[in-house]
Amino acid sequence: MSELVQRASQQLTELVRGELRLAQAEMKEKGRRYGKGGGLFGGAGVVGFLMLQALVATVIAALALVLPVWAAALVVTAVLGVIAAVMARTGKKEFDRATPLAPEQTIENVKADVARIKESAHR
Repeated sequence: MSELVQRASQQLTELVRGELRLAQAEMKEKGRRYGKGGGLFGGAGVVGFLMLQALVATVIAALALVLPVWAAALVVTAVLGVIAAVMARTGKKEFDRATPLAPEQTIENVKADVARIKESAHR
């Protein structure tokens, strides 16, 4: 009987350690996604700032010369705006993929393990 209790205790310890390793790996992946999303949002902010600078240059050029120089500056502004929008959308998707913060797979595994242990204990 004591050998069975000792084996069960050892298996439970191994199970808990395995679940903790899984939780750690899952949280690491979520952290990576938040980092990537944050970097993309930061990049979108920089590109958006450049877009505003290009827009100012466009307005200056348009007022100074009502010719193709301002049109070229306007094209650059539009391209930077599209880049900022794509980066912001991609960053939001990364944030959405990382939520919720809880290690969901680990929680489900622990619930299943507890249910199995309870079932075994009732037998």
